[in-house]
Amino acid sequence: MKFLLLAVMLTACAAGPRDMSGKMFSFPQETNTARVKLIAPKQDFSTITVCHRSITDLKRDHILFSMAIPSNANGFLIFWDESNKEVETHIKDKKLEYHGLDYKPNTWHSICTTWDSTTGLVQLYFDGQPLIRKFSTSGSNIRGSTIILLGQEQDSHGGGFDIKQSFVGMMSDVHMWDYILSPCEIHNYMDDLNYTPGNVLNWRALEFQIIDRVLIENKMMTCP
Repeated sequence: MKFLLLAVMLTACAAGPRDMSGKMFSFPQETNTARVKLIAPKQDFSTITVCHRSITDLKRDHILFSMAIPSNANGFLIFWDESNKEVETHIKDKKLEYHGLDYKPNTWHSICTTWDSTTGLVQLYFDGQPLIRKFSTSGSNIRGSTIILLGQEQDSHGGGFDIKQSFVGMMSDVHMWDYILSPCEIHNYMDDLNYTPGNVLNWRALEFQIIDRVLIENKMMTCP
């Protein structure tokens, strides 16, 4: 897989929503500061779907998606545990573990995660494969002042970063919905076909703030 990269450094908020189609965030070094704060207008979730693509060569634990509320630093978190070779989901601080995944280095991986507060069920889709549903937590929403970060894992609301849990690599196509995406829609996302963009976070109209050394680069999958 080859990429044509054009680096652009940003240090402040984008001026309103920005179409990030064909773009990616690059996190080029291990730090406990570099991150992207994603701006979401919604602060109350009874159901959630989050999808993203990423590539890294890290051989340690690292964050993939971190959403915190004041009462739960791990309000909705996707994390790679290197020692146990598993993707972890954390919903309101309740951890679930997904084993047996072919999480290859230097390879783009697509991950979608759903959660329903009524049933408490979480489902993970990894590179197009739907994994089993597991019970996490039910009966109450994820509610409060949400802080959503790429690049750093929140051990407190908006802080508590650990350099050894930071993300180094590239990330693209981050979407978030306040409902459970259908399996067919998730399939279309995984295959980069026509799908409904996120109504909470929309990569094609993304509001964000970059802190420290994170680049925006052009992502080109093939050369003409």
